[in-house]
Amino acid sequence: MTIKSDKWIRKMALEHGMIEPFIDRNVGKGEAVSFGLSSYGYDLRVADEFKIFHNALNSIIDPKQIDSNSFIDFKGDVCIIPPNSFALARSVEYFRIPENVLAVCVGKSTYARCGIITNVTPFEPGWEGHVTLEISNTTPLPAKIYANEGLCQVLFFESDEACEVSYRAKQGKYQHQRGITLPKV
Repeated sequence: MTIKSDKWIRKMALEHGMIEPFIDRNVGKGEAVSFGLSSYGYDLRVADEFKIFHNALNSIIDPKQIDSNSFIDFKGDVCIIPPNSFALARSVEYFRIPENVLAVCVGKSTYARCGIITNVTPFEPGWEGHVTLEISNTTPLPAKIYANEGLCQVLFFESDEACEVSYRAKQGKYQHQRGITLPKV
């Protein structure tokens, strides 16, 4: 399994629709948290839609029964995440992962150095959709997240063979997700 370069990512995005919309260069140095194509990855952008967690209605979080009322919907250019809390968001980009590729998403250093951690599970072979992003504010202060700017980097790993059962073939529960998707069982 090898990591794929900017040349491969560009080709897959332009010829096979792997990333839409696709930004063919790294944008934002000095003006915004950078996004777009990088040497061995793609810096995705966070959209302007957020679900900010609040604990006013629950004493426990149950991934099997998440209450949508545990989140405040917010749309805007800057999202403020409360101290020691988190928000869900989605990527601007829509991804279509090939059957022989696994993509891994890691946080960007600009946010990580401020105590803001982005957690995203792997993009399985054959998966497609908007990425639901979990953004944790680990600090005791409110944290700003800038919509339509970079939030995390996607790394693409290509196998020398396709898997037996792809996410598409098993009809995974998050296939074709649009918008912010809460946990499903």
